[in-house]
Amino acid sequence: MEKRRKKAAKLFAKDCSAPEVARCLGVARQVAYRWKGAWDQGGNEALASKGPAGPKAKLTVEQTQQVTEALLAGPAAQGYKTALWTLPRVASLIKDLTGVTYHPGHVWRLLGASGFGCQRPERRAVERDEKAIRRWRRTDWPALKKRPGSKGEPLSLLTKAV
Repeated sequence: MEKRRKKAAKLFAKDCSAPEVARCLGVARQVAYRWKGAWDQGGNEALASKGPAGPKAKLTVEQTQQVTEALLAGPAAQGYKTALWTLPRVASLIKDLTGVTYHPGHVWRLLGASGFGCQRPERRAVERDEKAIRRWRRTDWPALKKRPGSKGEPLSLLTKAV
């Protein structure tokens, strides 16, 4: 967007009208008129980028790095009994480390920006035998599975096998 505004400033300097600039740059006329007004008031600096939109980040880069390192160390390193990060736990961690309060419902935005994803741990028995499960699926399950119409069996009691 800033590149387009800079091109618009060059065109305005050549005495092009707002509708001509809109056609050249592929923007709405209203946008070109707004740019023209800003350019008339403040020149090229008025069309420069104002930075990212939205509220400023609550955490500094150093604080974010500190939280990320604590998250990677794991919940046990922070004194939790289970090895599972929850949003309320992460919010509490942020408050303890930095003094900045985050609502647990908004912590996921911070985690996503830091490269973390939402994951649920797989709950599997320690005694689970993958080889036995594969063998059972290959040999026993097809015999137990009821599929109507397979191997010449009737589809229902009222029909005859063909």
